[in-house]
Amino acid sequence: MSELEEPLRAELTVEYPFTRTTGTVIGAFMTGLREKRLFGIKRSDGSVLVPPLEYDPVSSEPLTEMVEVSQSGIVETWTWIDPPRPQSPWDAPHALALIRLDGADTSMLHAVLVGSPSEMRTGMRVTARWKEERVGHIADLEGFIQETEETDS
Repeated sequence: MSELEEPLRAELTVEYPFTRTTGTVIGAFMTGLREKRLFGIKRSDGSVLVPPLEYDPVSSEPLTEMVEVSQSGIVETWTWIDPPRPQSPWDAPHALALIRLDGADTSMLHAVLVGSPSEMRTGMRVTARWKEERVGHIADLEGFIQETEETDS
């Protein structure tokens, strides 16, 4: 994007005001989060969905083969959130991004914890940052940070 182009901006509220039981597949994903591990699920064509689903979104066949994926991946697209919404788990401005983890064929939505939109770009590599105390909840994954040589090791 050139310096003369302004980014596209739009007000948008994304909320999911419901609860559900986790079941076998989502339960395994949440248990993995507690253990600082990320899991997807393998489809019959060999592709891996992250986060995992109980049923194939194309064929509707049940899915059961969980596979661990990397904690690092690439930002496929993103938006800047400023100010954070009152219900947000993040109290500072941040990016929400679709991140395709290495070993996955789909992207997951999560925060990228950077200080400003100028630090974000599509295609940047990010890696997971975990909370110290984890309970088996998506918030155990605090967010993603830009991958550097230090985070690679």
